[in-house]
Amino acid sequence: MNTDCKILWRNCLDVIRDIIPEAAFNTWFKPIVPLKYEGNVLTIQVPSQFFYEYLEDKYIDLIQQTLYRKIGEGTILNYRILIEAESNTTVEMRGEPKLTVSDKKNQNPVSAKVPTPFDRVAPSEFDSQINPKYTFNNFFEGESNRLARTAAEAVGLNPAKTAFNPLFVYGKSGVGKTHLCHAIGSKVLELYPDKKVLYITAHLFKVQYTDARRFNTINDFINFYQSIDVLIIDDIQELSGLEKTQNTFFHIFNHLHHNNKQLVMTSDCSPTEMQGMEERLLTRFRWGLSTKLERPDKELRKKILKHKILTDGLTISDQVIDFIAENVTENVRDLEGVIVSLMAHSIINNREIDITLARRVMEQNIRFEKKKITVQKIQETVSDFYNIKKDLIQSASRKREIVQARQVTMYFIKKYTELSLSQIGIQVGNRNHATVLHACNTIKNLTEVDKGFRSDIQEIERLLQS
Repeated sequence: MNTDCKILWRNCLDVIRDIIPEAAFNTWFKPIVPLKYEGNVLTIQVPSQFFYEYLEDKYIDLIQQTLYRKIGEGTILNYRILIEAESNTTVEMRGEPKLTVSDKKNQNPVSAKVPTPFDRVAPSEFDSQINPKYTFNNFFEGESNRLARTAAEAVGLNPAKTAFNPLFVYGKSGVGKTHLCHAIGSKVLELYPDKKVLYITAHLFKVQYTDARRFNTINDFINFYQSIDVLIIDDIQELSGLEKTQNTFFHIFNHLHHNNKQLVMTSDCSPTEMQGMEERLLTRFRWGLSTKLERPDKELRKKILKHKILTDGLTISDQVIDFIAENVTENVRDLEGVIVSLMAHSIINNREIDITLARRVMEQNIRFEKKKITVQKIQETVSDFYNIKKDLIQSASRKREIVQARQVTMYFIKKYTELSLSQIGIQVGNRNHATVLHACNTIKNLTEVDKGFRSDIQEIERLLQS
């Protein structure tokens, strides 16, 4: 049975290894020891309580889906937590998969509670998809986010009764846009429990709209969204270039705004910089307040680090905190990722967290040199990788390998620079913004479905960061 258990777990690891980054796999899955498989229960041993909690928070959906795929539907995960390594003391916990949007798309739909235009739910059962762990209390304020935070809190206190309707928050990935979305939703639900609040990504909105057209339920779709009191849409820029989806959203927006319902949207750029969006929508996005979340300054980064360290029960010297804050400058997500990785290395390797360890973790897991990656470096790295001349990327050639190299170049320029889509197009042979948008979406989609291509992209990214 023990041998069978090891084989079953190895088969699961083969799937997981192809999905997550190597560093994450080595940190969070290699230390797991499969113990037994009896009935439909797989028992695994993990090194610590923190390790168990992190797996449950970040990877339980992936693990559960993999167990269903490789072992069988209904497989139950059981943890044995090693409390004291020397005495081999353990405690057992049962894994509980989270009910999320990804479950709705990837698993048996009866297990999820995501509100959609196709669901008929009583008001008391309405799932707002608000994550209660993101609140205004744990959103730290600094010069870089003061206006956005203040406006968001005003909306949470008095939805649709301020001048901030819609509230449009924009900024780079990881600066706190999604946190603010959930904080607004949490505050509204706390103060106005009878209001229907919905947090949704623009990607899921797009998927739902596509399904509604396929099944001829557009009216249900529209009626559902027009019934919301506070509609929060994350990453609205993902509707760019989707004319019919935008047209439907236009009518939903008008209805909600006219009926004094609150709208909140986030984007990676301001309405004035957004490409591929109808002007009539952009005009409405500017009706209320558009506010930018900047990268956190050093003092705010230190405040965030100290809170994360205190919450996780770590002891890290001020010298190490200052070193991390000085060098991890891009976003809050990277700061939190460094602390989680430091904790894992400290627990697993039983070593003190010092500057040497912090430096190694940052080099392995964080885009430490992101701000130094230029258009020229991207063009040179991509052309070298594909073994073509750099000027061919600028050319009008339609050869498959050159087209792909050109699209990869545009994808990385968008990812690593502040250039707009139109500016990127100029850098790559005077292409228009629609061509750039198509290229970026093509590369993104390919990395999700093509293992070999995903490896190429990861290798190019490693070369860019080296």
